[in-house]
Amino acid sequence: MSDLIAPEILQNRLSYQGSKFSFHVDRIKLPHGVTGEYAYIKHPGAGMAVPITADGKFVLVKQYRFAIQRYLLEFPAGTLEVGEDHDVTIKREIKEETGYRASQWHYLGGFYICPGYSDEIIHAYLAQGLEKLEHPPAQDEDEEIEVVLLSREEIEMLLRSQSAEASLDAKSITAFHLALQALQI
Repeated sequence: MSDLIAPEILQNRLSYQGSKFSFHVDRIKLPHGVTGEYAYIKHPGAGMAVPITADGKFVLVKQYRFAIQRYLLEFPAGTLEVGEDHDVTIKREIKEETGYRASQWHYLGGFYICPGYSDEIIHAYLAQGLEKLEHPPAQDEDEEIEVVLLSREEIEMLLRSQSAEASLDAKSITAFHLALQALQI
């Protein structure tokens, strides 16, 4: 490991407190003496799943993302509630977003989403032993989600096509490849 010295935080200022994250601006002093302001998002973290059916179909959700003003295909995920563990989060979210329950869970790892401006870490799981719920819980009222089942080959074709009409987000691409490693396929 390197002997790099962390910057000194001179001042921390909360600029915005939202329902799921907060926006901060810190005044910091870098080890070589330069000072500056750095803005970032503090996020409680998230859990996500790569659900796969017994016949090898991956369960994704298609939902509108306002920041980019278009629909994306994603694996189900959700923000951690206060004091909640990521495995609890994703077991709730998979039911709400897909209408499936999983009986087998394999932790794939945690990774930072956008460390250039956010401290969000997402914990990914492989979800197997899926059962379609007869009465799935209601989706959050601010979500409009369509469940999409795709084969590995169909996902790989989407990744190669770079189609703006049906693209996956970075966390889903990362988790997809971690799941393939875990499945050894």
